[in-house]
Amino acid sequence: MDFNGSDTIPGPRAEDQLPQTAQSAVKIVIVGGFGVGKTTMVGSVSEIKPLTTEETMTQAGIGVDDNYGSASKTATTVAMDFGRIKITDELVLYLFGTPGQERFWFLWNGLFEGALGAVVLVDTRRLEVSFDVMGRLEERGVPFVVAVNSFPDAPRYPIGDLRAALDLSEMIPIVDCDVRRRASSRDVLMTLMRFLHSLAMTGSLT
Repeated sequence: MDFNGSDTIPGPRAEDQLPQTAQSAVKIVIVGGFGVGKTTMVGSVSEIKPLTTEETMTQAGIGVDDNYGSASKTATTVAMDFGRIKITDELVLYLFGTPGQERFWFLWNGLFEGALGAVVLVDTRRLEVSFDVMGRLEERGVPFVVAVNSFPDAPRYPIGDLRAALDLSEMIPIVDCDVRRRASSRDVLMTLMRFLHSLAMTGSLT
């Protein structure tokens, strides 16, 4: 490259630039076990081309990675997914999807740093993988909502039964969603923002 000015480093694409009206930015993490739809959610709702760190799953993962319910899945997130969505003209959410494989969970601490809230994606075929996820959020004091992703062969349960199975308090919202649909994913984020607002109004959000 000629540093005398004949060549320039390209800037961000116009569609990726932060809106000039934006006054506040909030970091949100999308968490959950392997194959629950975190990458799909970030990709469906992001207004910019999402950054993904998916790598092809190999034979080395056999016996290490749990892909129950996701036998057709051929790639997995190894670092994070990243996207952005404008909620209002003034408010922008930065979305960070965490890796689902347990061997990559050491990366979560950095991704949780500075997060105002989280979405916990749940697959009703394997609720047990959600306990460690929610436990980590509670340990760090990150408020969260639970979004039950709709899989064709997944059983459906009443909200009350899910709340009992996940041992969640009545205050934590639980919503159904289809992360493949942008409107559904956006509704989940709006549920989280309303929850965070209610915590702030009561002084519970620090």
